[in-house]
Amino acid sequence: VQLQASGGGLVQAGGSLNLSCATSESIWRSRAWGWFRQAPGKEREFVAAVSWGGLSEYYIDSVKGRFTISRDNAKNTVYLQMNSLRPEDTAVYYCATTHNTWGVPGTAVTPPPFPTEYDSWGQGTQVTVSS
Repeated sequence: VQLQASGGGLVQAGGSLNLSCATSESIWRSRAWGWFRQAPGKEREFVAAVSWGGLSEYYIDSVKGRFTISRDNAKNTVYLQMNSLRPEDTAVYYCATTHNTWGVPGTAVTPPPFPTEYDSWGQGTQVTVSS
């Protein structure tokens, strides 16, 4: 499974970056998407997710109001717009996908938060925020 993540870089605190993760149409369908991050010496952390139908989004508290996840079905791409970046946002960011149907009426209202619940991963893109 191929997921191509890009958009990372070095930015000053308060700046913005827009991460993207593209894949093939055959992989894109019927999947929910998430972004994780991993700082040096720390475990991989769930950041945000968008549901299979794109109607639901979920964020960890520390990024609410600053990050926005979105999906473009025409481009088979998921994005993570990151604004008001802070030094503590510094990490390698990974996109991931799952067949989990969270957000669909009658199913879970929150996404799976653990990396083991996602079956395909992008290669990671470094985000560094300087103070």
